[in-house]
Amino acid sequence: MHPSRTVTKRFRQHNSAFIAKTLFAVCPMNSCCPCHRLTFRLKCLCDDGLTGTDDTRASFMRVITDIEDGKVNCVVCKTLSRAFRNYSDQGYYLEYYFPQKNVRFISTGDPKIDTFTNPEAITGLEVPITGLMNDRYSAKTSSDIRRTFDHKRRNGEFIGAFAPYGYLKDPNDKNHLILDDEIVPIKRDILLWFIRDGMSLRGIAKRLNDMGILNPTAHKRSCGLSYCNPSAEVIDGLWTGGSVKRVLTDRMNLGHMVQGKQRVVSYKVHDRVTTRSDEWFVKENTHEATYTQEEFDTVQRLLRRDTRTANGKREVYLFSGFLRCHDCDHALQRKTAHDIVYYSCRTYAEKSKERCTKHSIREDILYQAVLTAIQFQIAQLECLTDVVDQLDQMSAMDTQVRRLEKLLTEKRRELEKARHLGDGLYGDWKSGLMTQDAFVRRSAKYSEQETQLCETIANLKDEHRRATQVVTSESHMFADFLKHKNLQQLDRSVLTELVQTIYVHEGKTITIVFQLEDELQRLMKLVEMDGSTA
Repeated sequence: MHPSRTVTKRFRQHNSAFIAKTLFAVCPMNSCCPCHRLTFRLKCLCDDGLTGTDDTRASFMRVITDIEDGKVNCVVCKTLSRAFRNYSDQGYYLEYYFPQKNVRFISTGDPKIDTFTNPEAITGLEVPITGLMNDRYSAKTSSDIRRTFDHKRRNGEFIGAFAPYGYLKDPNDKNHLILDDEIVPIKRDILLWFIRDGMSLRGIAKRLNDMGILNPTAHKRSCGLSYCNPSAEVIDGLWTGGSVKRVLTDRMNLGHMVQGKQRVVSYKVHDRVTTRSDEWFVKENTHEATYTQEEFDTVQRLLRRDTRTANGKREVYLFSGFLRCHDCDHALQRKTAHDIVYYSCRTYAEKSKERCTKHSIREDILYQAVLTAIQFQIAQLECLTDVVDQLDQMSAMDTQVRRLEKLLTEKRRELEKARHLGDGLYGDWKSGLMTQDAFVRRSAKYSEQETQLCETIANLKDEHRRATQVVTSESHMFADFLKHKNLQQLDRSVLTELVQTIYVHEGKTITIVFQLEDELQRLMKLVEMDGSTA
């Protein structure tokens, strides 16, 4: 029997159901004798469920490795599409690689190819046209799938293969997330250790590891999921500061669906790239939250601070990240001398004594000063509660809201006019009513004007949102302070909630910027406006 018929017969007899999904059946390992009888071992490799546009898939790479090692001299596949859906890859392997390695290629479907009996087949029109059609089919399929996925993302439907840490896929709806009751308490502990106890990210990671709690990757695997992570083997199921930070900063904790943080380059290039935050698909309130908005905002503020822990410690110092020099605005450093802890300007100590002064203050004096200032601020707010409760009824608030709405209307009208004029420039230029230089100059002018108006409108919208918010003594801006009205000692959680920055002046005086500084200023302006209109 002819060699090609022998191979094809053996290949088809192997398993017809399996062949329908088989990418490669690789074969003859020994040479044939003069009477054309073949002695071979048939090895079937399957890339079921993987795209043929990727030439780095596991089974394909095994074929290439065997060819390089001289173990394979014939490759058999059902059709070209089972081996290649990338037109450029098909041309490379059929026209260059396989001939160079003296490898026979057989395709049993249409077009039938056997590079041993008919080497000219790959140079005809049918093979490249089929390859191009297979390539275009993959492109269209990829586009359709992406369009479907984007539609689901916009609707807030979860399409990931694995639920985020602390969540499970709803058994009744795979696109909906429910809380994982086993993990939620762990995430709450991480939050409290970070905010209340002042633990560093690395300290939290060590504590979780000491308690034997698996990190997110190891937890998914322990649940029987085939989850892969490039660094999984390196960290060996242990927490790191980075993994703790990812848990704390995940907006999914707020009950919002956030997807599309990464994408593949194209249907041919399967490398994943990180997308910009404005390209993410965000749908709010799609599932139950594990953190409140206030807790999440507090975490972000703390992470922006310059905080460090001493060697061998897990907790950050009380004032870490809060202290800055009033003159150079650089952070203060902590030092100890004769069992006395004090802070001084980092610029003065490490860079240049000509650029700033020492700005030194003892920690015990600083502690008492900050405690007294917070207690005084709380007492002031208690006196304002009656005024604040009546503020929502003030005509001053209504006047401010109406003024902002009027400004918004005017700026939107100006923006529409600028866009209309800018759009008309092209027609004037094409019709010869305007020179090219004038067209470029005026286009730049209207573009700049449009950008400025968009920024102004965004700022006015923000002001309008704040002005329409109901300010009462029950609002969280007051509640955060008033719940500490019997405050007798400071801890990290109190500073995080109430204080934004502490500026240290030369001469051991301080200025404290509180978290509600902007809200209080807006409140006082409204009170003044109401008094002037009374």
